[in-house]
Amino acid sequence: MSYRQSIGRWGEQLAAEYLENAGYRLVERNLHTPYGEIDLVAEQDSMLVFVEVKVRTNRRFGLPEDAVDLRKQAHLLAAAQYYISEKHDLSCDWRIDFISIERYDRHQPPSITHFENALTQYSCAVAQHTGGDQF
Repeated sequence: MSYRQSIGRWGEQLAAEYLENAGYRLVERNLHTPYGEIDLVAEQDSMLVFVEVKVRTNRRFGLPEDAVDLRKQAHLLAAAQYYISEKHDLSCDWRIDFISIERYDRHQPPSITHFENALTQYSCAVAQHTGGDQF
């Protein structure tokens, strides 16, 4: 496993623990769909939550959440819709969250920021319009 992959797995584990401590129930990890991978799928009450986790160990490429561009948003939306169509009632309540993890000094605890409902209807519409249906 590469350094980058190990950092990613570490971040996903940290995010999973964060969500469980916040009362979420984990349903899936590293879910593969024809439209890409979803890092975590969880439930909060009756809400299905798809979670994209991004980790940064330096500031060279910006903040973790900056990595979730329109193309990635379109993939997340399509993957979530695919999962719902395959596994759940299409009328279920769901959302897509981002968890940003920053750890620039290994001697300090990581900083975790949870962006709930990170893809608004507007950003989803933009993602679909810019090629979200052409994967």
